[in-house]
Amino acid sequence: AGALCQDLLPGTGRGLQAASAGAFPNSLSSAFPCTFFLCWQQIQFADDMQEFTKFPTKTGRRSLSRSISQSSTDSYSSAASYTDSSDDEVSPREKQQTNSKGSSNFCVKNIKQAEFGRREIEIAEQDMSALISLRKRAQGEKPLAGAKIVGCTHITAQTAVSGCLLGDPADSKGAPVLPGVAVFAWKGESEDDFWWCIDRCVNVDGWQANMILDDGGDLTHWVYKKYPSVFKKIRGIVEESVTGVHRLYQLSKAGKLCVPAMNVNDSVTKQKFDNLYCCRESILDGLKRTTDVMFGGKQVVVCGYGEVGKGCCAALKALGAIVYVTEIDPICALQACMDGFRVVKLSEVIRQVDVVITCTGNKNVVTREHLDRMKNSCIVCNMGHSNTEIDVTSLRMPELTWERVRSQVDHVIWPDGKRVVLLAEGRLLNLSCSTVPTFVLSITATTQALALIELYNAPEGRYKQDVYLLPKKMDEYVASLHLPSFDAHLTELTDDQAKYLGLNKNGPFKPNYYR
Repeated sequence: AGALCQDLLPGTGRGLQAASAGAFPNSLSSAFPCTFFLCWQQIQFADDMQEFTKFPTKTGRRSLSRSISQSSTDSYSSAASYTDSSDDEVSPREKQQTNSKGSSNFCVKNIKQAEFGRREIEIAEQDMSALISLRKRAQGEKPLAGAKIVGCTHITAQTAVSGCLLGDPADSKGAPVLPGVAVFAWKGESEDDFWWCIDRCVNVDGWQANMILDDGGDLTHWVYKKYPSVFKKIRGIVEESVTGVHRLYQLSKAGKLCVPAMNVNDSVTKQKFDNLYCCRESILDGLKRTTDVMFGGKQVVVCGYGEVGKGCCAALKALGAIVYVTEIDPICALQACMDGFRVVKLSEVIRQVDVVITCTGNKNVVTREHLDRMKNSCIVCNMGHSNTEIDVTSLRMPELTWERVRSQVDHVIWPDGKRVVLLAEGRLLNLSCSTVPTFVLSITATTQALALIELYNAPEGRYKQDVYLLPKKMDEYVASLHLPSFDAHLTELTDDQAKYLGLNKNGPFKPNYYR
């Protein structure tokens, strides 16, 4: 969960915009005092960074960084642009800005757009009652007092609300310049800008993080590689993505993980809501906004039948699409068969499908060979966490022409005139081209906050240098906080029933391995 402060920037929308360093207003005063540094999430490790050749566009040849910058400045919100066009040509790193508190300890695109951002936060609060409830319940205890959290995540108005759990304007302990939250992020960052923002969050004079909140593993990777002495002093890591969790397990297996880490991604509430239910809605939102396509009768192949793939398939099937599934896992493949989907190899259907959607978290799922064999006007997009699923690098070749048709939509044109419609340059579709429901982000943020509290307050010895699942009791607590939104009423076990089942009346009701 990230944070946007009093001077939130909307830019062209909420998608990956940033906020200033500064105190939260009184109406958002926090129960959990700490300092929180935040940078924008891109999904790629430094070791994977590559130089790409320039490619032609309608307006001439541009470098990859400029292409990314231009496409990224388009919000995944349908809101009109609020960015002053005169500011677009100047890198935020070259600007001198101060927020309403007189601090310049931040780097954003345009601090003047704070009021619009504040209104966005107020709208988001209306559907995040569980976070507000959690803040009230912990008002007196302040379980994160003294925590210094460095985080890397997508920045939206919703993460601003969750940030109120992590920063307290009344407590300036550990803050290098001002209490509250310092944000280094803007829409349209180049690869170099992205890693610069991360470094600015970690390398701060007079301030050292003791907790990491990550989404994708980029921040953890950077601290581990560049600041090993800081990494060894971290009290806990909270990670919410498939890719980031995979990296943590790799470190643990190699004996290189020297701090406890909490795998939030595999908590039931996160898996079901952020992956299944959220993607069931946002896949259609993203495709409709970008392509205006009608799905009835269309042939779609979904690569991967995990929680994200299940949500995408269910939504597409409901609209009358003919859906194929590719899978490497026989259990997921069998589930797809039982749900009425034909499981195939991508090569078997690539010539006939109208839409290709990746949701595996892997790399090179759709290769240049697949792209060469696609039919004219085939739509290609990614719903998985990693932006390496589609081999976009292979499309940046002199023989292919790139044409920007609209925001986040490129036509890649072959010499024979065939066009493939590539969305968001292979990046995450629902964060680049649509919106993520506020309610879903409330569940994810609440889970992250509880994981931070658990790791930070755990007695010595409870968690060793390994990766842990969120305790099931906390998972159930997150769910219970959100039930009042539906006016739901839980049935309570009688003493006799609880004894019969061998359960505590108050839970947990499922074992820790339950997913």
